[in-house]
Amino acid sequence: MTIIRRVGALVAALVSLAALTGVVRLVAPATAGGAGDPPGVARQLTFLRAALDDGAGEDAQELFPEGWFFAHVLYGLARVESGMRQPVGERGEALREARWALARLESPAGRAPFSPQLTPGYGVFYQGWTNWLRGGVLALQPADRRDPGEVRRFAEASTSLAAAFDASASPYLPGYPGQAWPVDSTVAVASLRLHDTLLPARFDPTVRRWLDGVRQRLDPRTGLMPHRVEAATGAPAEVARATSQSVVHRFLGEIDPAFAREQYLRFRQLFVVSPLGLGPAVREYPRGFDGPADVDSGPLLRGVSLSATVVTLGAAQVHGDTALAGALANYGELVGLPLDTSRTKRYAFGVLPVGDAFLAWSKTARPWVSAPPAAPPATVSRWWRLPLLSLLVLIGLLPWLPVLARRWRRRRRSLSRAAAVPPCQPAAPGPPPVLAADPLARGAGTPDLRRVGPPEA
Repeated sequence: MTIIRRVGALVAALVSLAALTGVVRLVAPATAGGAGDPPGVARQLTFLRAALDDGAGEDAQELFPEGWFFAHVLYGLARVESGMRQPVGERGEALREARWALARLESPAGRAPFSPQLTPGYGVFYQGWTNWLRGGVLALQPADRRDPGEVRRFAEASTSLAAAFDASASPYLPGYPGQAWPVDSTVAVASLRLHDTLLPARFDPTVRRWLDGVRQRLDPRTGLMPHRVEAATGAPAEVARATSQSVVHRFLGEIDPAFAREQYLRFRQLFVVSPLGLGPAVREYPRGFDGPADVDSGPLLRGVSLSATVVTLGAAQVHGDTALAGALANYGELVGLPLDTSRTKRYAFGVLPVGDAFLAWSKTARPWVSAPPAAPPATVSRWWRLPLLSLLVLIGLLPWLPVLARRWRRRRRSLSRAAAVPPCQPAAPGPPPVLAADPLARGAGTPDLRRVGPPEA
């Protein structure tokens, strides 16, 4: 019985420790905005690089068509974002790793899932993300020390993208044959704005024409950019969805900050929810709509997409929405099951490195082209943690209830036994004891207390 109780006490201690760890993760800062160094991201990038070397990209490719590409491009972009927070003279590692990721994207393996027959070649998805990373590599370098070959490739790719947009009747170029998603073109147009920030400006007319086409083709049900469109015309073909919207709002502010703020506030109103009152999360479909899960959204839990929730963290941070970004980051620390070591950090025990890539990219989010915007009105209550904290405290205390109950029962039995024993009765008073030295006891009479000398003989 003693062994069972000891095992129970050990289990209770472990559960309480886990609950306490959850409390710490829920309240400790988990992001640092656009200027600070995000907690744990450096160790997360160390884990990601090792995972990519071990084939994490190939594993991600088996999950969805862009898995290999996303695993590498997001790693490279997170390295760029981290490097931008460092002094120019200390960006060597960030620049080296970003160049490594870019070389992987430009390799045959990086282009393999995409069609060279598209305009632009390999499609706007491939060209847009790759060009954004090219610009990031240049942004890490002082203007007078940039590699001429990298500058030339960035300028040529930007020119090719702009020509494709100028020649298209739709603002949305195809990412795959006969298929177009607005989010892909948004990334590509943002890379044109980045070009005009780093190099002599050339593409403002293209960008303005693109914005006019976007405003004419918003999803009529939400007022947002649609998830998918007709490839030939750009007409909305599918309602706005969070897996694409969360990425759109990461880049749209680089293109037109005012239009981006309108769109972001609308997105936040329609997609950000608090299921069961237990913290913020992001629906895959807007309020009032339901739809099926797919490889982009992942499994939907009460309509919530975990992947869209992670990416929205970065979108919120770019828009200065620190309340929402911080809440999403803390929520992720609680439910993401992070595993920390002295050198690495991984989430979900490291079983899905591409998820770590999305999270690292989100936590390092900052504007590259536009000035940091003013914070929008907060929609996350300062008390949002209270239900979760209460639940964690309850979980931490529950395993100890049997121990407390046993102690209470033992104490009650002890008190009951004490109450059942009658109290001791005091003995009846009797005559005082007679002392042998008492002269009265020897019959010597009463001594004369006035005599002060020795007795007479």
